[in-house]
Amino acid sequence: MASADSIVRVGLIKAVPRKWDLAANWETFDQLAASAKKRGAQIVCSPECFLDGYVVTDYTGFTPERFLAIGQSPESGGYLLKARELALKYRIHIVLGFTELVDRGCYNTAAIIDDQGELLGRYHKTHLLGHDRRYLPGDDLPVWQTSLGRIAIMICADRRWPEVARALKTRGAELILNPSYGMWHLDNEWWMRTRSYENEIFICFVHPNVALITDPQGAVSAKLQSNIPDVLVHDVDLSSIPDEMFSARRQGLYVVS
Repeated sequence: MASADSIVRVGLIKAVPRKWDLAANWETFDQLAASAKKRGAQIVCSPECFLDGYVVTDYTGFTPERFLAIGQSPESGGYLLKARELALKYRIHIVLGFTELVDRGCYNTAAIIDDQGELLGRYHKTHLLGHDRRYLPGDDLPVWQTSLGRIAIMICADRRWPEVARALKTRGAELILNPSYGMWHLDNEWWMRTRSYENEIFICFVHPNVALITDPQGAVSAKLQSNIPDVLVHDVDLSSIPDEMFSARRQGLYVVS
């Protein structure tokens, strides 16, 4: 029987943001986070760059100046402070996708905030293709120890490279959150199911049009797909993670380059 301490109730926000409209997108996030909290969610996650609407795909309205203007400082940006206040108010963990402004440009970032309103850290998207090259590439795959368990993040296309999820697993991740904005077709489900199965881990895929959770057996344990803003709330039992395949790896046989 699962221990209450091992069960994490996840809230995955499924909503299409407005490009460039941070105020409107924050209001949507706030409302859906409140809905998730009412249903007992302990951690709430947005899609990729939800705060600004993933503006790098706006091929007609994009300018470098406009891009920099919507960037947020993780320490002092107004919306990051709002997210920290919201986490403390609702006593929930938050993962929020946004464009992070630094001296050299911008990162495609997901911030993780704990239920005391503390910024635990940020994940920067590591694998950049096409329009994402407007961002700086991340260079780390962190795992955070939280009161809910060991949580990691990969953003959108990062899931295409098997090494990303595997590295996060080897670094101790029990739950991987995957904020996304791109492909969400049936093939994507197979990718997510495969990543979960081969690493014996739960993965939460969070997209404007669909939210789904894949389990360590490679099954889709929960899914929400619609054309209206909503939130998928589902329990994952971290005590149910097997270790049969992962512990039987023969690393000396594998060539990694």
